Amino acid sequence: MPRQLFTDEYWNKLKAIMLSLGIYDKPSLRQTVEGIFYRMRVGCPWRDLPATFGKWNAVYKRFNAWSLQEKLMGIFRGLIVEPDLEWTFIDGSIVKAHQHSSGAAHEQDAAIGKSVAGNTTKIHMAVDACGLPIHFSVTGGEVHDCKEAPKLVAKLPLANYTVADKGYDSEPLRTQIREKGSVPIIPRKQNSTIGNDGMDWCLYKYRHLVENVFARLKHFRAIATRYDKLKRNFESLVALACAFIWLPM
Repeated sequence: MPRQLFTDEYWNKLKAIMLSLGIYDKPSLRQTVEGIFYRMRVGCPWRDLPATFGKWNAVYKRFNAWSLQEKLMGIFRGLIVEPDLEWTFIDGSIVKAHQHSSGAAHEQDAAIGKSVAGNTTKIHMAVDACGLPIHFSVTGGEVHDCKEAPKLVAKLPLANYTVADKGYDSEPLRTQIREKGSVPIIPRKQNSTIGNDGMDWCLYKYRHLVENVFARLKHFRAIATRYDKLKRNFESLVALACAFIWLPM
């Protein structure tokens, strides 16, 4: 029998949020959620889900329905309690998209980018001062960090400082961050005529916190490699993985 991901304490915490979102408390609810997390962890096809989680088609249908209704994103948001907003860190990370993830029949924007290296998807992430995820978005892998950053920053709560790497070197982005009441900590590139005078390099060193979140997310094989055809289903998996990080808090 596959090992369980949740202790009773974690499950009770997760279940309370699910019920508050209007998810029906069926006797098989925990079994279904464990099956979704199992598939996310090992990256197996839905049809290969062990029978201990029930019929694979039933598990998939519930996952797909919850994803369509944004219930799984709601679980992630429901677990975010009093984030430390002294600092926020933003970054992006590319994941390979498996060949089975292409060919969605009814979705115009699948968030899969095509390049010489193959199909890719990019996760744009924001974390708080404790290294806990607070917001993310998903785009095609070819989308530059600076292009998605304004949308990401616009949805973030107010923080004292916003930290990012050189990939976010953009004066309009710095202006947007300042207008929100935050201080941008973004180094300029070597070819900049302004230089990095006044750059807080001590705070910048803590940027590894957002990299650590990506490392934890990619412990789940269905996130390290994208298998889902639909953008919303892949986003739901990322949301569940972020919720898993918040569960012990």
